[in-house]
Amino acid sequence: MKTLKLTDTANLLPFDGELYWLRAFYPPAVADYYYQQLEQTLAWQSEQLFIYGRWLTVPRLMAWYGDPGRYYRYSGVNHQPLPWTAALSTLKIDMETICGAAFNSVLANLYRNGQDSMGCHADNEKELGHNPLIASLSFGESRILRFKHPGSAYKLDIELAHGDLLIMAGAIQQHWRHELPKTRQPKQARINLTFRRIVGKL
Repeated sequence: MKTLKLTDTANLLPFDGELYWLRAFYPPAVADYYYQQLEQTLAWQSEQLFIYGRWLTVPRLMAWYGDPGRYYRYSGVNHQPLPWTAALSTLKIDMETICGAAFNSVLANLYRNGQDSMGCHADNEKELGHNPLIASLSFGESRILRFKHPGSAYKLDIELAHGDLLIMAGAIQQHWRHELPKTRQPKQARINLTFRRIVGKL
């Protein structure tokens, strides 16, 4: 697998950041294999996060994996990384190869149906450092990921499908917010992995 040159693929954002979409990065048979492995082997759990001054149940299942000591704190919860599984380790190597960057952690989200969602946010926690590069893999049902630029009211919807890779880079986390909204359409489960690099140890 070759290292990705971001200049070789189109930046989807008109300003203030970089966003690259590699459709069907994994072909269907490979994506099917990883979906099955991830669904069956990851330690999925329901969580509560401190949002807008109160504790709320997260409308999806989550799991945090990474190198020892790579804790991740967001919405009032400190997440201790679980050891890498075989599937996650292989995917991490692929992501590092294609992106030409090192990752030491991954956040896994399981959206069980169309009512599971992710609120509007930016991945701008201090643990991620300045202008983090994040590789986001999608397996399973297609879902809309929506990007918003508060300074201009610009919006961009991307329907991420089975095996797609989305790369967020540059200043995107400083200027843009993203969300995975609920939908009334009948939807099967979707797994999303966001590979990251945590700066420092707690």
